[in-house]
Amino acid sequence: MTRQILNTLFVQTQGAYLRLEHDTLRVEIDGEKRLHVPLHHLGGLMLFGNVLISPYLLHRCAQDGRDVVWFSRSGRFQGRLAGPVSGNVLLRRAQHKALDDPQRTLHLASRFIHGKVRNTQHVLQRAMRDDRATVETLQPAIDTMKWARKALQAPADLDVARGIEGQAAAVYFQVFPTLLRAKDFTFDGRNKRPPRDPVNALLSFVYTLVRGDCEAALEGVGLDPQVGYFHTLRPGRPALALDLMEEFRAWWADRLVLSLINRRQVRLDHFEPRPGGAVYLNETGRREVLTAYQKRKQETVKHRLFKESMPIGLLPYIQARVLARYLRQDLDAYHPFQAR
Repeated sequence: MTRQILNTLFVQTQGAYLRLEHDTLRVEIDGEKRLHVPLHHLGGLMLFGNVLISPYLLHRCAQDGRDVVWFSRSGRFQGRLAGPVSGNVLLRRAQHKALDDPQRTLHLASRFIHGKVRNTQHVLQRAMRDDRATVETLQPAIDTMKWARKALQAPADLDVARGIEGQAAAVYFQVFPTLLRAKDFTFDGRNKRPPRDPVNALLSFVYTLVRGDCEAALEGVGLDPQVGYFHTLRPGRPALALDLMEEFRAWWADRLVLSLINRRQVRLDHFEPRPGGAVYLNETGRREVLTAYQKRKQETVKHRLFKESMPIGLLPYIQARVLARYLRQDLDAYHPFQAR
């Protein structure tokens, strides 16, 4: 169940041109070579704004199963390259059959939410240990997470499970400002499409990165990222990728955001306002976040189902395989990732 964690190449320079040169990727800017990387060192390409890529390089990436993801210049997801469908038709058939079974759908939705709530509780408890002055604020939120985990053991139906998740998320974001130690960053609640303050802009950007990794992991094991159980199905929406990333939101994405802000790696001058009240990371800010995100993926953690430590970047692939085993009925239950 291992997969080498390869580097992701992030390209933000407007007008950059990527092309294939034998078995290497060449990056040119204004006709001059700026980078030369062996393809076998790269697991994916993430391109922001006006970045060009040659047809031959695209064909090679599709052939190799290498991810190519396009974002707007401000970091909003636009699309991704999908090569030949991997996996076998029997696994995808099992995925659809589970969606048609209300009990299995409820089980999966509840387990995804349970993983999210458990890892949110972990983040809050860690913050409270680091700063005992936050006990009065954070302990009630932790108690809510404990209540939600208990309620998720036997929810009456999918609507009830979604309601539990909504209550837990609302309480969590109410206390989220307590976790921010940089006083010039304020947070008055979650907003998106578009984000209207630097904290929300940072959260949305990192969520997009994690979602992309989850989507690639699901496709890598042969599952359809659009057929989910917790998130409702909509054309073009990767519902299963959104389901899977719930386990990683607080523990991976939110903790990275908090670390970047609290350590002053990201500052207010890393953001820029846009028409209509939107706020986005500028190129310098995105560079800081992408570097930190790549480093975070290389850090290792213990997984409860396995003895050995593994890179954080491998976790979506591990969970995608656990999910596939449940769908094939090799496991009696789906076990979400739980931070230690």
